[in-house]
Amino acid sequence: MSRRHSYWLVGVSLACHFPAVFAEETILDAIMVNAGTGQNLHQGSAVVDDATLQALRSATSDSASLLGNVPGLTINGAGAVSGIPSIRGLANDRLRIKVDGMDLIPSCPNQMNPPMSYVDPSNVGGIRVFAGISPVSSGGDSIGGTILVETRAPEFATPGEGDLAKGELGAFYRSNNDAYGGNAAATYATETASISYNGSWSQADNYRAGDDFKTSGATGRVGHTLPLDEVGSTAYETQNHTLGLAVRRGSHLFDVELGYQDMPEQLFPNQRMDLVDNEQKRGSLGWTGGFPWGILEAQVYHEQVDHVMDFGPDKRFWYGMDSMSPEVGTPCSPVGASCAAGMPMYTESRTTGASLHAEVDLTPGNLLRVGAEVQAYRLDDYWEASGGGMWPGTFLNINDGQRDRNALFAEWESQLNPQWLGLLGVRYERVTTEAGKVHGYQTTTPAPGSQADRFNASDREQVDNNWDVTALANYRHSDMLDIELGAARKVRSPNLYERYTWSTGAMAAIMNNFAGDGNGYVGDPGLEPEKAYTVSASVNWHSPDHRWELELSPYYTRVVDYIDAVALDPATFQPETFNVLQYANQSARLYGIDLSGKSLLARNDWGTWGLEGMVSYVNGKNRDTGDELYNMMPLNGRFTLTHQQVGWDNAIEWVLVSSKDDGSEVRNEIPTPGYGLLNLRTSHSWENVRVDLGVENLMDKLYYLPTGGAYTGQGSTMSITGVDWGVAVPGMGRSLYAGVTVTF
Repeated sequence: MSRRHSYWLVGVSLACHFPAVFAEETILDAIMVNAGTGQNLHQGSAVVDDATLQALRSATSDSASLLGNVPGLTINGAGAVSGIPSIRGLANDRLRIKVDGMDLIPSCPNQMNPPMSYVDPSNVGGIRVFAGISPVSSGGDSIGGTILVETRAPEFATPGEGDLAKGELGAFYRSNNDAYGGNAAATYATETASISYNGSWSQADNYRAGDDFKTSGATGRVGHTLPLDEVGSTAYETQNHTLGLAVRRGSHLFDVELGYQDMPEQLFPNQRMDLVDNEQKRGSLGWTGGFPWGILEAQVYHEQVDHVMDFGPDKRFWYGMDSMSPEVGTPCSPVGASCAAGMPMYTESRTTGASLHAEVDLTPGNLLRVGAEVQAYRLDDYWEASGGGMWPGTFLNINDGQRDRNALFAEWESQLNPQWLGLLGVRYERVTTEAGKVHGYQTTTPAPGSQADRFNASDREQVDNNWDVTALANYRHSDMLDIELGAARKVRSPNLYERYTWSTGAMAAIMNNFAGDGNGYVGDPGLEPEKAYTVSASVNWHSPDHRWELELSPYYTRVVDYIDAVALDPATFQPETFNVLQYANQSARLYGIDLSGKSLLARNDWGTWGLEGMVSYVNGKNRDTGDELYNMMPLNGRFTLTHQQVGWDNAIEWVLVSSKDDGSEVRNEIPTPGYGLLNLRTSHSWENVRVDLGVENLMDKLYYLPTGGAYTGQGSTMSITGVDWGVAVPGMGRSLYAGVTVTF
């Protein structure tokens, strides 16, 4: 067993996998090794391998969906290309998600642009997930797991074989929502330099559920209705482009990456608003050097996001307090004192970060990882006037928001003896947040005693000194049994929306919601950081040749100062409807178990047959109120029969999810029934061509997403009671897909 494990993927975006030896002539080749070849020695760690990536790329445009086979990980419903990963009941900013070493922060009051939404599935080169206890070297400011996403690594020409020139073209179609798109990639490289491009484009209409799930097709727009089985606000269009340049000299690798996204539309079925424009520009400069004592990495990056929200075609656009509304057939003039045209909302953010990491060989069997990271995040969130009752001012939701992180970490890994491998890490983060003065739709100074005035008079600067500690131990009992034990303290500071959204008015509050539950949310500048204490274990029982494998992973987490929600006004709180809530520190606990396994069933003239499966369960509860935590995935399982033979790769997948009867009462979480889905996949690969075919939800089952939130995809969503409560977002009905990839 090698003592060196390629799990430290932070740092330089293209140089992220660590070698077994540090000889100058081999270090760079080893650095470029695919992430999937690394050892999987750390609790809850999983690699989404290339075979899985290829099998799923034609079936989805959401890179988060590529994680569906990771035990303990589910995807919370959002937009079609913006799924929210959840690890053991913790999601959103409670996870650390890095793309090519960059910490990318969602810049939207509804978190419509999570980090993985900026990477098309066709450009994903590898993903490593820490669903259990994350080493401190993989990132901080989070209490859940860590997801490290890598785009395609650069390639160099083989010495003595001339320059390398290669390309790829791909296209797909999906029947249910008439989705189609394509991607292109090209590389030109010498032995020492490589330039590459990857681009993609895709679009889709609304999808249809397996059957009628609502009683009205009204959207609030004259002449526009939806069929009763059509899930409103699920269409999208997006394009992504990445340009990379890498140069290697001896034992050093330099790389530059430029990325651009233009998303003119992504509608959201569980939000009051829709994304009507999102432009992201990002750049990264990295260096990796190999030395006799180890490896040194450095990276700087910058991201700029310009994000716009308004009402898409399935939501009411014109609002008026009288009959001057086109919804009732009377022209509505912007001059009218009570006429509002949509709800334009703008978010602008800038993120600049840098990191310096080193891995040092102390002695044979002992490694030291040390590093420093800095990040500066700036956010402005404002809403321009759209009606006579709002003019002439601009609503400042978050004005000059600032969130700065400065971190140091040290991590020691030691092969104590042939059976025991230990890891101990400590991380310190100083997180400083602040926001400027605000006002509503006005140009004058807020009135004394008003909400804005009270917010402006409050102490808005917060400084958090956060400490993470991680301890892991791996015991190799025999060739058939490995046991890992872990304990950790993890800390996360509140994000800017949790601390600094200030208006308690229902219209403003429901625009600030990344839970997807239809409620309104108000921040609290005095929120304390969340502090999570986790203990977990993993027992891996397998055959000596790994023809079969079974892994059992129980865990328990207690969170002090967990940021949950309370009723803003308990006297007006109502069940079975939408309410205005406020973020508040409370106490929580989560426990559960993940079970996964695989087995080679047979290898004969008919091909190679295998079985894979996983089952996950999580239970989360607020210890102060006794309420259930929001968006806990019920007991679920996924079982796949696989078959390979002479270029063919086939699978039959059965997905089972139990009913969700108990949910968060303070959020009026909607119950969902249990369901089972059957999916089919097949592909065939030739030397330069790959064809993928499949059917999702073969039986056209009507089912509801347990963590998909409340259906607010159509109607008068600006009003807190303008849409009916009690309808969960349904999943997609039967969909056939086909994809083709040509390499040259």
